[in-house]
Amino acid sequence: MSHVRISEALRALVFEPDPNEELHQVLDRYYAPDYTHRSDGKTLGREEFEAMVARVRSQVTEGAVTVLDELSDGSAYAERHVFRITLANGSTQSREIAIFGTFAEDGRFQHLNETGFDIDVDDTH
Repeated sequence: MSHVRISEALRALVFEPDPNEELHQVLDRYYAPDYTHRSDGKTLGREEFEAMVARVRSQVTEGAVTVLDELSDGSAYAERHVFRITLANGSTQSREIAIFGTFAEDGRFQHLNETGFDIDVDDTH
């Protein structure tokens, strides 16, 4: 069974969304119905995660993700990436993110833990 990748999910959800596809359809492709998301100590259920993604999606006008490391072993997943975004107000952000989580039996994400920090635009490692 193939597993989804967080870089693909980010592109489809935020950086390169298909205007003909509803947000819930994209979430269903990458995230299990019982998905939970923990970011810097706060856990979101699937509905809260969807609301957060919708909020971010409405603020980001452009973005890119570069995968630095990625590993999956059975249902375990780990990934480290850098993203750069431009917001509707013209500001930009660059962050390095580390993710650890698990896949559901169908290959979608069941749970992800993430933490990250801001980086300078020229600092990618």
